Amino acid sequence: MFTGIVQDLVTVQAIAHEQDISRLTLDLGGLTRGLELGASVAVNGVCLTVTAVNQASACFDVIVETLNHTNLGQLEAGDLVNVERSFSVGEEIGGHIVSGHVSGTAEILARRVDGHNHVVVFSSSDVWSKYIFHKGFVAIDGASLTVSAVRAGEGEFEVSLIPETLQRTTLGRYDEGDYVNVEVDAQTVTTVDTIERLMSDAQWRQQMGLSA
Repeated sequence: MFTGIVQDLVTVQAIAHEQDISRLTLDLGGLTRGLELGASVAVNGVCLTVTAVNQASACFDVIVETLNHTNLGQLEAGDLVNVERSFSVGEEIGGHIVSGHVSGTAEILARRVDGHNHVVVFSSSDVWSKYIFHKGFVAIDGASLTVSAVRAGEGEFEVSLIPETLQRTTLGRYDEGDYVNVEVDAQTVTTVDTIERLMSDAQWRQQMGLSA
């Protein structure tokens, strides 16, 4: 599990594509300290398993399913990615609980700057857009962010970024047309799905005195 607080913006040292898997090598610097084989690391918000550690570098195997449904399939050597190691019980959680299981990708539709307020507009998917709410949580490339606007009818949502976030994450380096990984908040998913299931149950609605 993760908190959505990106620890570092690191360089892709190499990525080797094979028939059914890709092997990703990252320069993690000091984040390799105490890192063990089999540990979980969020890379652009995707939970990956450490397969090798060599001083400041770590390697990860990325399966086809992950490559097809996240922006990791677009990575090249020299690219920068957001990294967060899994949190330990008792540590401060500054963001929100993030699993590293990406809901899908979203296209950056627009960016606009108003003083120190930098707004990024994203497309939203029919599959997970119902879980995006104004002032709700969302993880973009693994960064915990608050949704600042939703336009469901237009298939869009916005986040407002402070300069620190722009500097420390991938979000300050993307252009319009680029794609980011999105993970919707698990508690919101549970709440929405439960309400939908109950509202579709005619017997439950009758017991609650709700109209058909």
